[in-house]
Amino acid sequence: MTDVSRTDLVCVGTISGSYGVKGEVRFKSFTAQPEDIVLYNPLTDENGARQFIVGITRGVKNGFSGRIEGIQTKEQADDLRGTKLYARRDQLPSLPDDEFYHADLIDLEVLDTGGAVLGRVKQVMNHGAGDLLEIHGPGMSATVLIPFTREAVPTVDLTAGRIIVDPPEGSL
Repeated sequence: MTDVSRTDLVCVGTISGSYGVKGEVRFKSFTAQPEDIVLYNPLTDENGARQFIVGITRGVKNGFSGRIEGIQTKEQADDLRGTKLYARRDQLPSLPDDEFYHADLIDLEVLDTGGAVLGRVKQVMNHGAGDLLEIHGPGMSATVLIPFTREAVPTVDLTAGRIIVDPPEGSL
């Protein structure tokens, strides 16, 4: 599965490192139902060059332990630490109108409710209390975090490639 466009892939997990000494890995799943990551096999790296067949063996703190086809030693598992796991977009379920894959929000233009351009979405983060959009733009000395809620982000227009934000008082 080579020569895949970055927009054809969606990050669904990441390998955290080895688990034990027999080639198992620890990994995190970013899917709505974490154990569903195995439904999207084969997974790939971000370029689509390497394929991974992932199986879950047990739940562990902050993720799962599992086997990856062809990985048999702790050293091989350690070498995969930090590898992001991607599924092809056509493998993923369709989303309701008010839900979005994080990958689709990256690099969208951000405007305020008056139409002024604020910048672009640099990344989408979630530290446990909900999604945050990291916005960076000209004239900003640092990135700005906007909660990804209906109140703060009333409009997401993927077709036009833009997001309208009504940020909380004092965030900009």
